[in-house]
Amino acid sequence: MADKSDLRGDLADLIAEPEPGARRHRPEKAATGDDDRLSDIALRRFRKALFGGAIEPGAVLSQAELTRLLDVPVGPLRDALRHLQAEGLLTIHPRSGIEIRKPDLELLRHSYQMRLILERPAARLFADSARLAEIDELIAAHRHAIALIDGREFGDDDARAVEALDRRFHARVVGALANPLAETAYAQALDFVRLVRLDRLYRYSTAIAIRTFNEHLAILAAMRRRDVAAAEAALEAHFSRAMQRAMGIV
Repeated sequence: MADKSDLRGDLADLIAEPEPGARRHRPEKAATGDDDRLSDIALRRFRKALFGGAIEPGAVLSQAELTRLLDVPVGPLRDALRHLQAEGLLTIHPRSGIEIRKPDLELLRHSYQMRLILERPAARLFADSARLAEIDELIAAHRHAIALIDGREFGDDDARAVEALDRRFHARVVGALANPLAETAYAQALDFVRLVRLDRLYRYSTAIAIRTFNEHLAILAAMRRRDVAAAEAALEAHFSRAMQRAMGIV
């Protein structure tokens, strides 16, 4: 029987796998100097602080506050902030501070619409051309995760592992396009979904995780049959239900 004592440890390999858009472009400078490296560090630390709850959606922070919070110099922070403003995660107000985006349901709908636009053709391509071994690996990972979490509650570390498997599945599908621009756009849409969930205090639970994974398994079953139409339909149904969960409807 699977040991349910440490879901995060058991799925640590899933957390380490890059998500869509992980190879994002650096701020517009040659990627050679210390400032460039620190700009990347500032970007990573900002996202960690935002999605980890240390920065609240809708908050207005000064440059000095962010410098202290992220522990980076002012120059690299400014580069990172310009990059984040271009992505839509914040607005820089020259005299009143940095305003973190406050998400709304319209942003959620637009984000899922963008995800579907990008992932629908990717799902068809993946269903048609992915190696059966890769599909079987994803099926096995989902079944194993369900066995680990069924009938138990789990903590924050476990929730991060569940989210990592969710991202891993979609990263594999979007990766079928072999298009870095699509991956970057998809990652931006994912950031907005995570921001909405954070603002609405969305939390994974055993029931939500199992429901999500079973929807993934329905998509994967169609992909394994090479039924591209069924895979696309299952993906659309999954996104519809996922958006409802993010809105707190189900």
